Amino acid sequence: MSATANPMTQLRVTKVCVNIGVGEGGDRLVNAENVLEMVTGVKPQRTLGRIQNRDLKVRIGAPIGCKATMRDQGAIKEFLTNAFECRENTIPSWNFDREGNLSFGIRDYTDFPGQKYDPDIGIFGMDITVVLERPGHRVSRRRRAKSKVGTAHRVTADESRAWFVENFNISILEE
Repeated sequence: MSATANPMTQLRVTKVCVNIGVGEGGDRLVNAENVLEMVTGVKPQRTLGRIQNRDLKVRIGAPIGCKATMRDQGAIKEFLTNAFECRENTIPSWNFDREGNLSFGIRDYTDFPGQKYDPDIGIFGMDITVVLERPGHRVSRRRRAKSKVGTAHRVTADESRAWFVENFNISILEE
C-alpha cells in the first residue's frame, strides 16, 4: 500500500482568513466590512486594538479592522481561485511558512472578478491566510485529551507548495 493511498496523509484547506486593517472606526471600517462581505460572502467580525498607541490614535478595545473566516470547502475553492487570479496565479515561495500555511495580500478589492470601483467605498486591500492541515490535527486543539501532532504528520512548506501547484495551478517564484 502506497503512502498516497492513506487518507490520513492527504492535505486539505482547514480555513481561509481574510483581514482588512483600517486603523480606525467609523465609516471607513463600515465600508471595509461591506467590502469583505462582498468578496467573501461571510459576515465579517471586527478586530479590536490590543495596545495603546497615541501616535496612531489607537486605544485598547477600539475597533481597528475586520476579518472573515471561511470554512466551507466550496466557497474556499472559489475564493482562492479568484484570489490567485488577482495575483496572476503567481506566488513567491517566501509566502509559505514552515508549517505549510500560505499568506499573501491583494492590493485592491476591485481586482476580484465582478467587483467594480465605488467612489463612496474607496480602495481597500486585504491580507489572506490559508491554513493547510492533515486529518487528525484536531488533537492539538481539543479540550479533552489534548495531544501534540507528530513531526511526520505536520505539513511542511515544500508539501504545501506542491499541493497548491497541483490543486490551483499556480506558479511559485523561487527566490
